[in-house]
Amino acid sequence: MESQSAEPSTSVEDPLATLLADVLPDAPTIDGLVRLSGGASRETWRFVADGRPLVVQLQRAGDERDMLVESAVVQAAGDAGVPVPSMVVSGRRDSGDAFMVVEAIDGETIARKIQRDAEFGDARRSFATRCGTALARVHAIDHTGIGGLVHDDQIEKYTTVLDELGEPHPAFELARDWLLANRPEPARTCLVHGDFRLGNLIVGPDGLRAVIDWELAHLGDPMEDLGWLCVKAWRFGGAGHVGGIGERADLFAAYEAAGGGPVEADTVRWWEVLGTWKWGIMCIVQADAHRSGRARSHELAAIGRRVCENEYDLLDPAGLDLFGLAGPVQVAVEHGDAGAIGWTTGPHDVPTAPELLEAVREWIERDVVDAATAAGDSRLRFHSRVATNVLAMVEREMAFGPVHTERHRARLASLGVETDRELADRIRDGIVDEQRFRIASALLAAAIDKLSVANPKYLD
Repeated sequence: MESQSAEPSTSVEDPLATLLADVLPDAPTIDGLVRLSGGASRETWRFVADGRPLVVQLQRAGDERDMLVESAVVQAAGDAGVPVPSMVVSGRRDSGDAFMVVEAIDGETIARKIQRDAEFGDARRSFATRCGTALARVHAIDHTGIGGLVHDDQIEKYTTVLDELGEPHPAFELARDWLLANRPEPARTCLVHGDFRLGNLIVGPDGLRAVIDWELAHLGDPMEDLGWLCVKAWRFGGAGHVGGIGERADLFAAYEAAGGGPVEADTVRWWEVLGTWKWGIMCIVQADAHRSGRARSHELAAIGRRVCENEYDLLDPAGLDLFGLAGPVQVAVEHGDAGAIGWTTGPHDVPTAPELLEAVREWIERDVVDAATAAGDSRLRFHSRVATNVLAMVEREMAFGPVHTERHRARLASLGVETDRELADRIRDGIVDEQRFRIASALLAAAIDKLSVANPKYLD
């Protein structure tokens, strides 16, 4: 249940209905199969079985995670008093891919609606407290009977991922050094949700109703979940430090009151830094899925340009500020219209390339989004908006890219290197200690330039 927005059903409906009728008790009549938008690893459908609203998730071929481990975790979570959908049945299809059926929980998962709509006013006031209580129960789950849960060192795991991707990111190397140098002693080992945040929580007007999407559950430090919930990316533009809604003090107090154990703010901050670093690397992973051809998607491609948001958050003096930068780096941030640049046509006729991009973007904004809205097609509307954002990004890069390239070349030269790869390698090798402040300042300036193309509003 990765989202509650629906899209029209497909030819999968008939065989899926047959499967559900076979695996559910008493061979119920299956009605109203509607596909919910979901992630790359599974399909999610809502349906009614003899009047009972349910949700089925189908694991897709190629997903290395076993959904039956997740189903066992959900069952154990319910037994521990965590608000989760009741498990109805789980198993494997003839293909060997797993499935699970759970009760359907009414409520909202879309972050912006939870943060802004009037009907969730009371839910917002209790959000941080409810999350703290729920996480205390998550971390009390008896996991001893659940096989298949991994216990990885998060720094080692994502360092390996970053190295395998082959993309140099000096800002992430600096953050990795900070994480290694400031690693706290683990509080204890318990079951960790792994992705506890808005989008994976069902919220009603009365507050938190269910914790969903347990596919990343693993063994680890309980403070990981608290730190992840506070990562800026999962605030979705909101002002509160907890999901853009609540405050850390309320989250921590509720967690302790519910028996989760003492919370050290500095430890949670360390996990917040790690979460920001990790999400930046995960953005690269998702873009690589598109670039490699494993999953061609303009949405995944666009996520690759969110890497700089995490670089900025790690270095920003008003954010995590890992290296004590004294104040905002003075860098020109372009907010102007890319089409306003005096483009020359060269051997080509008008409209210019930026003007052509602008024309297509305006058509999507004007016609496609309106048509999708009128048809109630939330998936098409969402992906149309992603497409317009991508086109606007390309327009800005065509306008400002040459200037940014020269700036970055000059910054690297001032540090005695020619490429990001060379700088990243020097940081990894530990030979830049005396330059750490200068490097951090230069990388913050680079992140600001990248954000002025990728997402200028992030800098407001």
